[in-house]
Amino acid sequence: MQLGVMTRVFPRASIEEVAGAIAAAGLACVQLNLEAAGLGSIPATLDGETCERIRVAFAARGLTISAVSGTFNAIDPDVTRRRECIRRLGILAAHCRPLGTDAITLCTGTRDRGDMWRFHPNNARPDAWSDCVETMRALVEHAERYDVMLAFEPEVVNVVDSAERAARLIEKVGSPRLRVVMDPASSFRPPMLARMREVLEEAFALLGSHIALAHAKDVRPPAPGSDECTRPAAGTGVLDYATYARHLRASGYDGGLIMHSLDEAEVPTSKAYVERYFFPERQA
Repeated sequence: MQLGVMTRVFPRASIEEVAGAIAAAGLACVQLNLEAAGLGSIPATLDGETCERIRVAFAARGLTISAVSGTFNAIDPDVTRRRECIRRLGILAAHCRPLGTDAITLCTGTRDRGDMWRFHPNNARPDAWSDCVETMRALVEHAERYDVMLAFEPEVVNVVDSAERAARLIEKVGSPRLRVVMDPASSFRPPMLARMREVLEEAFALLGSHIALAHAKDVRPPAPGSDECTRPAAGTGVLDYATYARHLRASGYDGGLIMHSLDEAEVPTSKAYVERYFFPERQA
């Protein structure tokens, strides 16, 4: 397993500077957002020369690109916008291997028109579920054509908001190309915090054999005036990292463990915290 970070945590003027800063922080891998190379997250076009520059920027510094972000609202009520994102995902899939990775991360989406990270009550409607399945099946066609994996993350604000629904989606779509980003902090609602070990064990029982990428952040009870948990940097919340690390290792997963929900100044402290549980051999 390798410890890494999302590229957006290290904003720089060029992709080479991004890669250099991440390597200097003592990290080994990244989840790439193409915004780091001056492009859109899911660009309308992509060319081989750009992909080669990006690949070399990280490879030359000993960094692995564990996945590239292909995040968009998979159940966007704006059908035209949704279809355009599906088309663009095909372009990204075609360029994954030239970029130096074989995985694309996804979001299952929300019925909120303005923010794909905001809950909407219509997420629970049958039509939201059917739209999610339809989108994922279309994306799987791209993944199969270009020999890449897709990894979606269960998020409490999205249509797939639990490990149970994630397992159900994988079964419904029926392709080994569709897997998950294991990020337990994203699946906690406030009442679930008291059952933390049970929730983690259930997540791994359902999804442990479907992990394409793992994340490292934390979870806290809601801030005053809010009814949703907050999700800060690893080591600043209440997530049971000992249990998380034990189950992730037991699953056989051996890819990137990507820190996010933090800023650059928080990286050294969070890195040390995560290493304490996942890489104890590195501790002095």
